[in-house]
Amino acid sequence: MNMKAELSQAQKSYLALNLIKGVGPRMQMVLLETFGSAENVLSASASSLSQVHGVGDKVINAIRETNPYDVARREYEECEKLGVSLMTCDDEHYPISLNEIFDPPIILYHKGALEPADQLAVAIVGSRKCTPYGRRIAEKLSAGLARAGVTIISGLARGIDAIAHRAAIKAGGRTIAVLANGLAMTYPPEHADLAEEVSQHGAVLTESPLQMQPTRGLFPQRNRIVSGLSLGVIVIEASKTSGTLHTARHAMEQGREVFAVPGPIDSRESEGCHHLIRDGVKLIQGVDDVLQELGPLIEPVQSTQSNNVEVRVPRELNLSQQQTDILNLLGAEPSSVDTVIEQAGIEPSRVLSTLTILEMKRLIERLPGNQILRIPR
Repeated sequence: MNMKAELSQAQKSYLALNLIKGVGPRMQMVLLETFGSAENVLSASASSLSQVHGVGDKVINAIRETNPYDVARREYEECEKLGVSLMTCDDEHYPISLNEIFDPPIILYHKGALEPADQLAVAIVGSRKCTPYGRRIAEKLSAGLARAGVTIISGLARGIDAIAHRAAIKAGGRTIAVLANGLAMTYPPEHADLAEEVSQHGAVLTESPLQMQPTRGLFPQRNRIVSGLSLGVIVIEASKTSGTLHTARHAMEQGREVFAVPGPIDSRESEGCHHLIRDGVKLIQGVDDVLQELGPLIEPVQSTQSNNVEVRVPRELNLSQQQTDILNLLGAEPSSVDTVIEQAGIEPSRVLSTLTILEMKRLIERLPGNQILRIPR
C-alpha cells in the first residue's frame, strides 16, 4: 500500500489484528473464518470471542481492553518514518503463492518491491555453519538460477542464506529475504548492509510488527513464508536437528517441491540432507535438475483480478530483461543454439539456462539437431 495514502478500514483492521499479543497466524485464521473479517473480530463481544476454540481470557482482554486502532495508527506512522511499506492479504499485489497456504500472513511489512516475476521463485536454505563445500554449491545454484530469471528466497541468516542472497545479487538477479523479526532492526546485525542490498534487488519482508525481537519461536513460523513464496525449496547442508528442516517440512505440507544437495557421507552438516533424500526428496546436482523438475509447475499465463474481471496477462510481460533479449533473437524459423549463444554476447551457461526457462514458459520450442524456434502467439 502507498505509505502516503490513508489506510482503508480493512487495512487498519488487518494491521490492528496482527499487533494483538497472543494471536499468531493460525489463531488469526480461526478468528477470520469465524467472524468473516478483521473488523468483525475487533468489534466482537467478549462472550462471542470466548466461544472460539483456543481463545482464552488473555486474548479476549488484549482485544477488548485496548484500542487496537490507536495501536495500529502509531505502528503505521512508524512505518512511514522508517520507509517500510505494508501489504495486506486482500491487496491486489499480495503474492498469489502465499494465498495458497493454510495460514498466510495477513499483513506483510516490506522494504523494496515484490514483482510479478517473483512468482518464479526458489528458496535456498541451509546451515549457518556451512563448510567450504556448502558455500561453493550455494553460490553455484543461486547464481545459476538467478541468471535463469528465478528469484532466490532465503532468510538472511548467517551461512547458506547470506551466501544465496549475495550470489543472486552478484549474478544480476532478484532475491527476497524473509525475516522473523520486525524491520526496525536487522538480524543478525552484521547483515544490515546485505539487507539494504537485498531491498534494492528485490525485497526484505516480514509479518512481524516493527519492534518484534527475533525470538526462537518466530523462526519456524517465518519458515512457512520462505517456502510459501517458492515453487520449491533447496536444502544445502543441514544437520539432523537443523531448523532448516522446518522449512522443508513446511514445503512438503504446502505441496512445494523439496530438493536436497548430497554431501560427504561423514559430514554432520549434511546428515539432514541425507535423511531427506532417503525419505524420497529429490537429489539435485545442479541448476538443470531444478529447472527440469519445476518446468510443469510454471503456468503458461498469469491471472489477476481487477474489479471482478479476470485479466489474462501475456507471459512476455513477466520476463526479465535477459529473457526478453534472448527471446527477441529468435523467430518463427529455426535457429541453432550455437548461433543464439554467439548473438547473445553473454556467458553460454546463462544463455542455456535462460533458454530452459523460456521453454518451460512455452515461449520457445526445441527441435532436433540442436535447433530452436520461437512459438508464434
